[in-house]
Amino acid sequence: MGARETVEVTGHLMDSGILSRVLDDIREYGGDFVIEEFDVGRDAHDPSSARITVEAPDDEALQRLLMRLQTRGVNQLSHGDAAVATADQDGVLPDGFYATTNLETQVRLGGRWYDVDNPEMDCGLVVEQATSGDVRVRTVPLSDVVRGMGIVVGAAGIQVTVPSLHPSAETVGSFHGEHGPERPQTVLVRQVADGMRHARAAGKRLLWVAGPGVVHAGGVPAMVALVRGGWVDILFAGNAMAALDIETALFGASPESNAPPGHEHGHEHRVRAVNTIRKAGSIERAVRDGVLPSGVMRALVTEGKRFVLVGSVRDDGPLPEVHTDVVEGQRAMRAEIHDIGYCLMMATQLYAVATGSLLPASVPLVCVDINPVMVTRLADRGTGQGRGIVTDVGLFLEQLALELVPDYRRG
Repeated sequence: MGARETVEVTGHLMDSGILSRVLDDIREYGGDFVIEEFDVGRDAHDPSSARITVEAPDDEALQRLLMRLQTRGVNQLSHGDAAVATADQDGVLPDGFYATTNLETQVRLGGRWYDVDNPEMDCGLVVEQATSGDVRVRTVPLSDVVRGMGIVVGAAGIQVTVPSLHPSAETVGSFHGEHGPERPQTVLVRQVADGMRHARAAGKRLLWVAGPGVVHAGGVPAMVALVRGGWVDILFAGNAMAALDIETALFGASPESNAPPGHEHGHEHRVRAVNTIRKAGSIERAVRDGVLPSGVMRALVTEGKRFVLVGSVRDDGPLPEVHTDVVEGQRAMRAEIHDIGYCLMMATQLYAVATGSLLPASVPLVCVDINPVMVTRLADRGTGQGRGIVTDVGLFLEQLALELVPDYRRG
């Protein structure tokens, strides 16, 4: 006999395919299962629930399996306290550490449940106790582990909750059934706009993640209008997006028009644009001194909006504000993941995946890309709360600006 545990999962188990994925996970991890109870909802909106006994060859394998199942919202029925071990090296979690999900998480310690601050996937859980006796549990990435930290190990004493998204976000679709170009895009754009309005009404911030495809697709005028209209609170991007936006502002037709970038001797314009900003000292100074006349980055600065730029090995320059240390870049992004009510990802794979890994599952997000592989990639990384729209990002931004900015005019 191996190690056993009884677990329970609740939700739209059949139409969403959750139950089949749970059972596939059990097999993939070398386990076995018996479905003890299965209650199917009577109406379309009623949740179903299943109680399953899972078995693995030994306790170590069982703990890893239980952690995997929790990424699907599966919880153990028994509620003992979580086990805590001490980290004995900087940057290294103890063996058997609990690998986190981005779902709302609670940890049981001393018979009491504690909420985990800012759930994030692929981290550990550190237990901190103040001199007053107050206990705090939060996620900790590998790079921030410090020797002596108390780290949760095993899956016991942990439960997760799958979020129920706002209806305006739910109707857009999901990464497991993303919307292609044949779908009624006007309706989808309106649903995204409704989700943004709902987040704003709730006092939440709007996070955008953008790649250079926004500029290539002629989406700068619409993006600028959305920034000025108050629909962008913070932007995550790389050096490439910001540099191309600035290059087009300095050497091409104004990004306020629909003219795409691409000029005679254009191969040198990128590095000249970056050099101009480096000479000014920063993007903000270039705007203040009148060096940068237009574009998304100028709009962000003039409207007092925040942005985080993180570099890669292929960057030109890079621009002064770009974080060249990716761990520091992660920390800068992580510092902005608070009070986010909606996230839009536009034509970027690298930064979309990075941001999806940082966001709690309670934050609805929409990924817009002409390549359907992109939205699938996010789903494979575990960002199940995402919604995918396969279309031209320039067209999408144009329609979104028309929906949200009253005085915006096409072109």
